[in-house]
Amino acid sequence: MPESLVVVIDGPAGAGKSTIAKLLARKLGVAFMDTGAMYRALTVKALREKVDLEDEAALVALAQRTHIDLVNEPGKALQVLLDGADVSEAIRSIEVTNNTFYIARTPGVRHVMVEWQRTMGARRSMVGDGRDLGTVVFPNATYKFYLDADFNVRCQRRIDELKAKGQQVDEEALKKDLAERDEHDFTRKVGPLKKADDAILVDSTGMTVAQVVEFLAGRIRNT
Repeated sequence: MPESLVVVIDGPAGAGKSTIAKLLARKLGVAFMDTGAMYRALTVKALREKVDLEDEAALVALAQRTHIDLVNEPGKALQVLLDGADVSEAIRSIEVTNNTFYIARTPGVRHVMVEWQRTMGARRSMVGDGRDLGTVVFPNATYKFYLDADFNVRCQRRIDELKAKGQQVDEEALKKDLAERDEHDFTRKVGPLKKADDAILVDSTGMTVAQVVEFLAGRIRNT
């Protein structure tokens, strides 16, 4: 593998990007960058400060006075720090999930985020997951993957994930929310979700997490 390694995994919600990226980073011995967690962290702050999510100027100003960091420690889950405070659990709430698209679609905010992400990628080898890493943030990434899965499979994965955490799940509402997120991701004007021309498409519908990780690691090692 090259000395400086940037691996990006893009794809829709529920495809398993974060889980796969975490495990792949661990397998390769590099850092993990959860870009979705960064947008979620800023959403947490916007909700707490009651910022108008339709006000682009206010959101950009919020981003510019915010510090978000991702802490990778061996043997520990990724820590998401918002202005020094751990918000790793707070970012996974339903309220945050349903409002993050306001942050993600705002051009000025995305500009700030992209600069943060590129700075992280320049400092160390890493595996990152997101929606536009291969097309916008790291167009020259060492390896690019686009992870997808059948819509119903993605829904069931999200349902199982929430139930495993002891949360009550309205399955029909979750499916509706996921369909709306897909619509937002694919059609937004800034950084829409799409496969980079040089990305490797991986359909994980019939694959286990371990199989996907092994497939990606194998492509990296054998390239």
